[in-house]
Amino acid sequence: MSEALLRRFYDAFAARDGEAMAACYADDVAFSDPAFPDLRGEEARDMWRMLTGRAADLRVEYRVERADETSGQVHWEAWYTFSQTKRKVHNVIDATLAIRDGRIVRHTDRFDFHRWSKQALGAPGLLLGWSSWMQRKVQAKAGEGLRQFRARK
Repeated sequence: MSEALLRRFYDAFAARDGEAMAACYADDVAFSDPAFPDLRGEEARDMWRMLTGRAADLRVEYRVERADETSGQVHWEAWYTFSQTKRKVHNVIDATLAIRDGRIVRHTDRFDFHRWSKQALGAPGLLLGWSSWMQRKVQAKAGEGLRQFRARK
């Protein structure tokens, strides 16, 4: 059952279906990645709605590496144009997910922020993408974008 849940989530992601992704999350889900470090509940679901809604050229491939009734690990890769700079990005992500009652309750994505920032931001990412200052700046911008998206809902 857990592998089916993870496949449903990532198949929806590949289809850019944020609503179907959100339906895989428990009401009290906690999400974290280098750009969105602490999202909870509806905020996490809205992040996927926002990202899939504005990603015109998104391509996602994934591999479920492990799945049981309470957890899973997924390796996934995304190719897209970063909307703020119009730069092409190929991001490589490892996800760890906790599952309860057939829904995802915790989702943690890990990726090399410096590698991502070089692609997405160009020279500033190359020069400063290793720094916590740049990561905080990206987090603030991502958080503001999510707040604006949620305010328009």
